[in-house]
Amino acid sequence: MLLSRLFLSLASTACLSLSWAKLLYVGVNESGGEFGVFGSKGQGLPGRFNVDYAFINKDTVDIFVDQEKINLFRVTFLMERMCPLSFGLGARFNETYFKEYADAINYITLTKGAYALIDPHNYMRYNDPSSQPFSGSVIGNSSDPTAATTLQFGEFWFELARRFASNPRVIFGINNEPHDMPTQLILANNQAAIDGIRLAGAFQLILAPGNGFTGGHTWTQVTNGNAPSSDFLNKLRDPIKNTAIDIHEYLDIDFSGQHDACEQPGPSNLANLTTWLRQNHLKAVVSEFGGGNNQNCFNFMNDMLKYLAANDEYIGWAIWAAGPFWGTFSPCCGADTGSLEPGNMNDLGQPNAFQTVWPAAVRPNIPKTLKRSGISSLH
Repeated sequence: MLLSRLFLSLASTACLSLSWAKLLYVGVNESGGEFGVFGSKGQGLPGRFNVDYAFINKDTVDIFVDQEKINLFRVTFLMERMCPLSFGLGARFNETYFKEYADAINYITLTKGAYALIDPHNYMRYNDPSSQPFSGSVIGNSSDPTAATTLQFGEFWFELARRFASNPRVIFGINNEPHDMPTQLILANNQAAIDGIRLAGAFQLILAPGNGFTGGHTWTQVTNGNAPSSDFLNKLRDPIKNTAIDIHEYLDIDFSGQHDACEQPGPSNLANLTTWLRQNHLKAVVSEFGGGNNQNCFNFMNDMLKYLAANDEYIGWAIWAAGPFWGTFSPCCGADTGSLEPGNMNDLGQPNAFQTVWPAAVRPNIPKTLKRSGISSLH
């Protein structure tokens, strides 16, 4: 009965103008659930919790929520761990892995009162994460007999959403950075996920990615011979209209997030996407971005975050990346930048990105009016 009333409430609200939308969800990526398999050709599966992989450090989540006042954590996991290869992709889970992941999500949402963006960090591929982002079979590729099907992907999302349906502070991110696949297939997989989530009785916000690593700068462009995301992603159908577009936008020369110099201006590179969102009455979350530890990147990040705040088409962002296993390694933007994990140092034994990038470019752009209660939604 409660879910029925919630459905009616969200459905009626979705019919209203969204011109009043603003930044609702702001925070950080928590990367670690996908660790421990790279180059292992499956030998790191399922892996050992707190040895090969981990999801969050609860004490640093405390710092982000209590001191930095953010309200969003994008928490990565690996589909080959959640759905072991012996099971195949679908509704049968590794309950040990799920239990640890759910504990992280519940700590963020139920204990700390923030929102958790669930992130299957798989590039819309399944069966071999050893050399991500390029290893594994494209989900739904009917010419590949080893590939999981679109139907299986929908079954996976039905089961995952069913388990979190009663947690209003969860956001469902369909998949991390699809690329080098037909954009029509991304649409089909996204739609299967949306259908599965809603069939499970889950009414929370969904984020749907596009092609080309879901880059905002290429949203209206052909990428590696595949149709622009803009040709297909406006065809998504959500019965309660609580789906937004998932965008990644790094600021270095090739948009990879691997370089310490920022050369790609966010505002101009996102302009075509912004127009497309406005024309299609859609919203977006920039769930990954980053920049190096230098004034040039501080300026570029500041410019982009101010742009997002100034355009009602964007309702959130999350910077890459914190996480319990980064140590002195730099997950973004130059070898010496370091991670965003509080308490860590960079590879030179100097302050990491939480002590440099965060106060210079992130903290000044955290709104004081973030969403603090209610089901995750477009408003």
